[in-house]
Amino acid sequence: MLFSFCTFKAYYILDMSYESNAILDKLPKHLKQFIKPQEYSDYTAINQAVWRYVMRKNVDYLSKVAHKTYLDGLQKTGISINNIPNMYGMNRILKQIGWAAVAVDGFIPPSAFMEFQAYNVLVIASDIRQLEHIEYTPAPDIIHEGAGHAPIIANPEYAEYLRRFGEIGCKAISSAKDYELYEAVRHLSIIKEAEGTSQEKIDTAEKHIETLQENMGEPSEIALIRNLHWWTVEYGLIGTIDNPKIYGAGLLSSIGESAWCMTDQVKKTPYSIEAAHIAFDITKPQPQLFVTPDFAYLSQVLEEFANTMALRKGGLSGIKKLLNSKELGTIELSTGLQISGNFENVIAFEDKPVYFQTKGKTALSYREKELVGHSTKHHKQGFGSPIGKLKGINLAIEDMSPRDLKAYNIFEGQTITLTFEGGIQVEGEIITGTRNLRGEIILITFENCTVTYGDTFLFKPEFGLYHMAVGERIVSAFNGPADLASFDLITHKTTDTTIKPSKNTKSAQLELYYQQIRDYREGKNTTISRNKVFQELKHNYPNDWLLSIELYELAKISNDTNFAEEIAAHLENVKQNNPKLGNLIDDGLMLLNESFII
Repeated sequence: MLFSFCTFKAYYILDMSYESNAILDKLPKHLKQFIKPQEYSDYTAINQAVWRYVMRKNVDYLSKVAHKTYLDGLQKTGISINNIPNMYGMNRILKQIGWAAVAVDGFIPPSAFMEFQAYNVLVIASDIRQLEHIEYTPAPDIIHEGAGHAPIIANPEYAEYLRRFGEIGCKAISSAKDYELYEAVRHLSIIKEAEGTSQEKIDTAEKHIETLQENMGEPSEIALIRNLHWWTVEYGLIGTIDNPKIYGAGLLSSIGESAWCMTDQVKKTPYSIEAAHIAFDITKPQPQLFVTPDFAYLSQVLEEFANTMALRKGGLSGIKKLLNSKELGTIELSTGLQISGNFENVIAFEDKPVYFQTKGKTALSYREKELVGHSTKHHKQGFGSPIGKLKGINLAIEDMSPRDLKAYNIFEGQTITLTFEGGIQVEGEIITGTRNLRGEIILITFENCTVTYGDTFLFKPEFGLYHMAVGERIVSAFNGPADLASFDLITHKTTDTTIKPSKNTKSAQLELYYQQIRDYREGKNTTISRNKVFQELKHNYPNDWLLSIELYELAKISNDTNFAEEIAAHLENVKQNNPKLGNLIDDGLMLLNESFII
């Protein structure tokens, strides 16, 4: 791995530190809460051997079936075949293509994951799969993230797609059930990768996910765009139906599924927006995959999907999505005024929203910048306002000239009654107005104000000053606040954390043998008896196969034919006792034997 020297800052987030750089410095505080140290020293020699085996096998196989960017991308992003990457070493190389990487603990919420992408930051689960799960794991790990995602972003067109996907995806509105499903999937991925988890516990977790999925109701925007992410970024193919190449990280990082996906048993379908409605199962190999003709087409479909989102459609359906989400969200009015909060109620007339109400802390912004005097401190109890045109007046308030406003008595010092289409009535004395950069009125402030809807009081004079939003329609609705600084977003809590493998005397001794052989191969200690290590393996660790593969390699390098044959015979016994290991052993030996053919 190549390294260049650069200065760095150390951030301390939740009592943890990480190296920063110019790209990471731009991350908002609420994303930094997910970052954890990589703790490189925690990787054992077994972990390193798993990485080395997977990468050598992948590079050999993927050179034939992966998109041409993959191999070049490994070098450009600082991914070593022989060593688990130090992602902060990777950062020194990634910055050359405008990206960075951070370590996290397993799955993080989809909106956060996508928001990282919007800032050109790769999220990398720093743990690595166990040897027992070397072919595939449902849990995100450094093989999946580092060796899967990182190399492909070396392609500028794909990198921009990934950034744009994050930018749009983090605005997708979730449902109240989405987070529960996320927690369930995260829990399953943790226990499946954890050492010694009973099958009963796994079955229970999988059944829980199935139950949740069957009762999700109409899929939310985040669910639909998550499907698009899965079928492209994670499991995408590129080229033609008859000759596809791999670019999805889930396939690039799975030595089992990368081969499986190329068989006729996996259906290949032309990629389209319809993929958003095709669900996936992280626990099983995928029965179908989508093929895009090129990376540019990915962006085309993404923009097509974005056109269906509340982000661009707004309206009654948009604010209803925010109501159903029960999460912090934002609506933007036709004047550009943005209201961020937890939306509690909407009143509709002729299928149009005519009044909205938030509950609790609310902030008002314009162009993603909070308006002075309209922070959550000023709107602690919520914010409500009519929208639309005045009854009997065809001209919207924001379109009125100073002369029009004067004609309709809408100016400072006037006590006025405004009756909106839909029946909302505002009565009070106008104090002042706030205009946007185009000169349009976006807020009108009243005192002694009463807001009613029929016999229902929506605002009373004793509540204080009334700030009425001005806007004919809702043009956008999206997840999260308009101005990130308006709210305290450092609130994420998880019920599960990644379970580290337990240590005992026997496992520690096996790790020591792996380390000894690694040191021998790297020339750090050539006095180690390889034969002694092998004899210990046969007697005390009869089912371990990977270290025997590494010993076989060293025997071939030293032309020790007898030792190589003894190891090969032992591996045959391992295969007979553990048939599931057959392909792994055969592939490892074949790869080594082919490398020694002159």
